[in-house]
Amino acid sequence: MANAVWPVGLPEYALENGYQESLEDQTIETQMDSGPAKIRRRFTTAFRKYQLVIQMDADQMALFETFYLVTLQGGSLPFDWLHPRTRTPKTFRFRRPPPSIAPIGGTQYCRVSMALESLP
Repeated sequence: MANAVWPVGLPEYALENGYQESLEDQTIETQMDSGPAKIRRRFTTAFRKYQLVIQMDADQMALFETFYLVTLQGGSLPFDWLHPRTRTPKTFRFRRPPPSIAPIGGTQYCRVSMALESLP
């Protein structure tokens, strides 16, 4: 079955303030009785973790909630979207904590903070 796709009506870009991308540690260290620790690669593929903040209006929030709760079954399924920095197609999944919503000046606009992980 194909992955869900980030809905067309949702913003394509994350806010610069609040964006963070980090590489997963791919190594494992083993302490030796003497001398330096041995370091080796643990994985052949690195996952990347992202913290994003996206601003949405009320209609986009309704679409996002349906996408997250229904289409992605509460964020448990992967989805395809463009990488926020490189704009290349990637497969993502939501990570903990679940998305949080902060209203901006009433009910018309919200900022949604989310943790994602890209899949190889």
